[in-house]
Amino acid sequence: MKTATIIGGGVIGGGWAARFLLNGWDVRVFDPDPEAERKIGEVLDNARRSMPGLSDTALPAEGALSFHAEMGDAVKGADWIQESVPERLEIKHKVYAALQEHCAADAIIGSSTSGFKPSELQEGAVRPEQILVAHPFNPVYLMPLIEIVPSEQTAPEAVARAKEIISGLGMYPLHVRKEIDAHIADRFLEAVWREALWLVKDGVATTEEIDESIRMGFGIRWAQMGLFDTYRVAGGEAGMKHFMAQFGPALKWPWTKLMDVPEFNDELVDLIAGQSDAQSGHMEIREMERIRDNNLVAMMRALKGQNWGAGALMNTHDVKLAAESGMVRGAADIADPSQPIVTVTRAVPIDWLDYNGHMTESRYLQAFADASDRLMEIIGCDQDYIATGGSYFTAETHIRHIDETHLGSRIEVRTRVLNAEGKKMHLWHEMYAGDNLLATGEHVLIHVSLETRRPSVPSDEIVANLALISNAQAALPAPDGVGRYVGAPR
Repeated sequence: MKTATIIGGGVIGGGWAARFLLNGWDVRVFDPDPEAERKIGEVLDNARRSMPGLSDTALPAEGALSFHAEMGDAVKGADWIQESVPERLEIKHKVYAALQEHCAADAIIGSSTSGFKPSELQEGAVRPEQILVAHPFNPVYLMPLIEIVPSEQTAPEAVARAKEIISGLGMYPLHVRKEIDAHIADRFLEAVWREALWLVKDGVATTEEIDESIRMGFGIRWAQMGLFDTYRVAGGEAGMKHFMAQFGPALKWPWTKLMDVPEFNDELVDLIAGQSDAQSGHMEIREMERIRDNNLVAMMRALKGQNWGAGALMNTHDVKLAAESGMVRGAADIADPSQPIVTVTRAVPIDWLDYNGHMTESRYLQAFADASDRLMEIIGCDQDYIATGGSYFTAETHIRHIDETHLGSRIEVRTRVLNAEGKKMHLWHEMYAGDNLLATGEHVLIHVSLETRRPSVPSDEIVANLALISNAQAALPAPDGVGRYVGAPR
């Protein structure tokens, strides 16, 4: 069993504890704060709730968590020691001197510092070779990037083992080969932060406007393609050299308060373009554009699920599109209740595809579930009604997969009410792409009291709306496949 020691149990230290613990490591914590155990416990609660969702495979069994009053007890025999104490060099030096009296000589000592160079941390240390920077991003249990920064005194084997351990935790070790104040990522953040402060101070933008410019713009692109690949694509087929030729002169324009830039010359252009070609020159621009677009759609769809940032904007737009499409809102809006009701119209998105390039079976269920939800809204079982304590629970589902469908295909679900007696609602869904039948879904739902969690009679409004639809559709022929099961004779 591998052991990690966390020195300092604040937000970052707690995140480190969670990342190690939920990956099967034993974790020891040293922090003189009497509230440390409570604080780390709260971080762990969040991590246990969210971190397993990063993986499609079960995480290993949790390691053992312990809290120690003496630093020597906490670090003895530990494989990894992560220091996350306040950003004061004298405090860090005092911590290293104390822990190196008791820790193993081959233990890795990582610092969460966001600003100090490893050579500064190593000053006065008895074994500087085991100290390096392991700078995370909050929350540590979800964010994958760790900047691994050694100095010339850091042992190469310590760097190699640190990268191996970080990778084993499901994180990305970025080896910063040349130590520099604030490492790499925080230097970008600092530049943006300083410019944002000027924009606010000068009355150009509010903090909200600045945040929206990031959330709705370049932040989405950076999240999936970084800086240089984003600009390489912007250069079109001519690539990075063309982009730099277009926008290089702007470096001398008064666009920013941060005017200390390198001289823009052919040597710099060739250096950047050469590195860009080495980075992604093996891909055609059209291929990169497809990758970029697929990633953007997938990321924004994830944001939609959280109704956050660009995702919230898309959700609002969806409501507008649904209203403009003439989708039925309530039973009174149904033009001809004797015919199947269109409950879903949508295109197949990128994250609905499987490894065969067509819509995966779970998404057929999602589409039919969305159709059932829509039918519930039409008959009056909407969010307002559910808030009063009644809803429908799905008791049985049967799906037949008849044909495949692909990315961007427009699908439509048409719904019939086969039975609406008492507490039961029996629905039949057919999914089409044009005139092509893709699948059928048969759902039996039971009206339930959310207070007792037992079957109950729905409201008079719902009973009347269901009767209106089911009576009107009773004259339709029985759908092909209703009540079918696998192996049933035709």
